[in-house]
Amino acid sequence: MSAASETVARPALGGFERWLTLWVFLCIAVGVLLGKLLPGLFKTIGAIEIARVNLPVGALIWVMIVPMLLKIDFSAISQVRSQWRAIAVTVAVNWAIKPFSMALLGWLFIHHLFAPYLPTDQINSYFAGLILLAAAPCTAMVFVWSRLSDGDPYFTLTQVALNDVIMIFAFGPIVALLLGLASITVPWETLAISVTLYIVVPVLVAQIWRRGLLARGGQAALDRTLAALHRLSLLALLATLVLLFGFQGDVIIRQPLVIAMLAVPILIQVYFNSALAYWLNRRLGVAHCVACPSALIGASNFFELAVAAAISLFGFESGAALATVVGVLIEVPVMLSVVKIVNRSRPWYEHRSRRAVASAGS
Repeated sequence: MSAASETVARPALGGFERWLTLWVFLCIAVGVLLGKLLPGLFKTIGAIEIARVNLPVGALIWVMIVPMLLKIDFSAISQVRSQWRAIAVTVAVNWAIKPFSMALLGWLFIHHLFAPYLPTDQINSYFAGLILLAAAPCTAMVFVWSRLSDGDPYFTLTQVALNDVIMIFAFGPIVALLLGLASITVPWETLAISVTLYIVVPVLVAQIWRRGLLARGGQAALDRTLAALHRLSLLALLATLVLLFGFQGDVIIRQPLVIAMLAVPILIQVYFNSALAYWLNRRLGVAHCVACPSALIGASNFFELAVAAAISLFGFESGAALATVVGVLIEVPVMLSVVKIVNRSRPWYEHRSRRAVASAGS
């Protein structure tokens, strides 16, 4: 790890973070229950949106990612140029493998193995939802996963920004290709607003805030602010879960078997793509603090865009919308398990990585 990366390294997990999986499941349960008991409240909250981007959820995502962005000194971001191997791995997994592996899994499970147990008129819609989910790489949430895995924030920010640029041009064509459509209505306004809300504006706000803190109180002031915001960002994650599952609580209660079947290809896809990216980075001698966010970005999804696109294309009550919501259900607990795997496997990873670096230098 470089000296610059060490200055932004995350401290060891505290008790709150160690039990994060439990809090996640509790918030999912609370969200589903509140969605069932107070549907009018969630309908009102859900209506606060611009181009189908929900503003309350967007505000919570801000709270999640600004602490990560506060750590970044952009004068050192040029260091990421040396991480072209990890960037190449992540781009390849996200755009050349992930959507197509999901199409294969969807064809196998939704159109064949599970087809006798699914509503016939929704099978194509479920498949479409899975494709929408896989074609939208993660943006905001990956900052949380990166922090929990002690990932390099410079690499994370650069890779996420690159994914956003690629997404603008590749999302629609890939979805159209995999769904076999001649054309598809992509919510471009939703995508543009999401990128602005979740990347551009938070970066600007965080850097202005960072400079102000350093000017007034130096590194000590910045460290105190980061410590205060760390747990707040995790609380924002939990609040986001309550909202998202409150929106779809009634549907989730009515269709538990369908949800379990939709979860199977999503689970396989997440573990396959994260393992592939992690293994490729190890083979290429990439540092562990870079390989972790590379693997996590390669596995997780931009579920906000996927849900918005599914609703826009197929309707709120469609199988596509439900499939993307199942993606949200799977996302947090599964990604936390991936974080745990990459953290615990660090000795194994670094042993091979050091050998690869030594071989490359000889």
